[in-house]
Amino acid sequence: MKRSALIAVLLALAVPLCGYYLVKYFSKDAVHMPAHYFMDSVITSGSKPDTVWHQVQSIPFTNQFGEKVSLHDLRGKIVVMNFFFSRCPSICPGLTRNMKRLQDSFTKSDSIVQFVSISVDPEYDSTQKLRAFADLYKVNHDNWWFLTGDKQQVYDFAINEVKANIADPGIDTAFIHTEKFFLLDSNQVVRGFYNGFDTLALAQLARDIPTLMLERDRKSPSIFRELIPILPVIFVAIGLVFIVIVLLQRNKNIKEKSL
Repeated sequence: MKRSALIAVLLALAVPLCGYYLVKYFSKDAVHMPAHYFMDSVITSGSKPDTVWHQVQSIPFTNQFGEKVSLHDLRGKIVVMNFFFSRCPSICPGLTRNMKRLQDSFTKSDSIVQFVSISVDPEYDSTQKLRAFADLYKVNHDNWWFLTGDKQQVYDFAINEVKANIADPGIDTAFIHTEKFFLLDSNQVVRGFYNGFDTLALAQLARDIPTLMLERDRKSPSIFRELIPILPVIFVAIGLVFIVIVLLQRNKNIKEKSL
């Protein structure tokens, strides 16, 4: 094989390989979406299985203004949630202060992020007590609900919908008292739980909130994302096409010279 043909073949092999490793290198710092945790089922669409993640089903709540509300009213928003009670002498004040810092970090996104604190002592926590508790920490009421409701429904919601006892195996299901903050995406699927006193966990939560804001609808995924698993095959195919073109051109040149 002539030197020029050999160089062409090497280039044909090098181009797709370089392309693959460039994509791999520049994608190492790509955005990693928060994980999904709780699966409901797996369905098959065509030949491709698709996981159905658990969407939190709401119950009737009353907020600090006495308004009847539901988590379904928040569809389309990112939700940061915790469980507390207003006369808590231990962790609740600290958790509320830390959530207030989070709220202050997203003042320009208050129409996208909603903070929710649900009382696990609803028989005591009237709307007046909830509002007094919220005012004590100078929260922005516009995008932070303090909620009360039927105690049995609240506990069933915490265990069966948010899966609080899985996120925090140490909690007493008879009186839910957890340090965890729960992150729900715009479809109200749990995407993370974070220790409300852990600086690193709170920093991760602060990063995950805007990441979820950018998440595309699962029904219209990025075309490039779908191609990522087969990129090596694509690059190899490109290399083979180059090689075939080079060999065909070489044979053509040989035939022309022989005439």
